[in-house]
Amino acid sequence: MSDRPIRIRRATLADLDTIVAFNQAMALESENKTLDLSTVTAGVRRALEDPGRSVYFVAEVDGTVVGQTMVTMEWSDWRNGFFWWIQSVYVDPDSRSRGVFRTLHEHILALARQRRDVCGVRLYVHRDNHRAVEVYAKLGMKLTEYLLYEEDLSNTTDSAAP
Repeated sequence: MSDRPIRIRRATLADLDTIVAFNQAMALESENKTLDLSTVTAGVRRALEDPGRSVYFVAEVDGTVVGQTMVTMEWSDWRNGFFWWIQSVYVDPDSRSRGVFRTLHEHILALARQRRDVCGVRLYVHRDNHRAVEVYAKLGMKLTEYLLYEEDLSNTTDSAAP
């Protein structure tokens, strides 16, 4: 595959099943979590149908999707601009170490640099995902001074409401 070109494109609803499968594989591999199929399918569908919510990009080789990432936006009043968050990163195991994520990352950075309202690109990674941490560092990404806290509301009945 290294000599075959990697093509990046915006994902469409036709990519739904692949993205769902990749998200399930990523969660199992990186956090040993099994995602509920109906929940992740609904979440990916909503993401694909609403570009104001997020945008998925896929990497293809010879017409086959081999990687993905999603971008969401966070407004920073301190910087008067958006941070683009890279999320849902997954590369098919047979395509790893061949530049798939690097190509996705470069594509997203190029798009972000074209816009005056984007002040930075960020991502978070599970602390035990050492392979991913190494990849991000090789791409020039820097560990920030911030810790991530959350209050998980996914078990409440109102959390899935539009």
